[in-house]
Amino acid sequence: MVPELTVTDFQKSLDFYTNILGFSIRNQRKKPDFAYLEQEKVQLMIEQYHENGWNVAELSLPLGRGVNFQIELADTQPILNRLAKSKIQLYRELKESWYDTGSVLSGQTEFLVQDLDGYLLRFTQYLGEKPKR
Repeated sequence: MVPELTVTDFQKSLDFYTNILGFSIRNQRKKPDFAYLEQEKVQLMIEQYHENGWNVAELSLPLGRGVNFQIELADTQPILNRLAKSKIQLYRELKESWYDTGSVLSGQTEFLVQDLDGYLLRFTQYLGEKPKR
């Protein structure tokens, strides 16, 4: 699945996703402004809001209410460093979480940040599995 996020200021969003979050541009086009972004195995798209977009209702901030996008990376520390350097506040601080998957616990570190339009991004780093106690 590759989500496409409608953004209100394309250039600022593109800078946020590439310069701070570390995504690279796979392809880009104009009219409307659009970029297909990727990082490791994660892909997402951003598109400038426009009248002919796939908008099912009037948009109001924060966008993306009711969803968070989990982005699993090999190492989340570089993103945390860039967010701190840019003085961008985390929505939820870094923590270690262990989730019951049936026969074992699956672990990850995770933190959440909102993008410029309010989309909630949950960056995770896999820690492995351990037996239940």
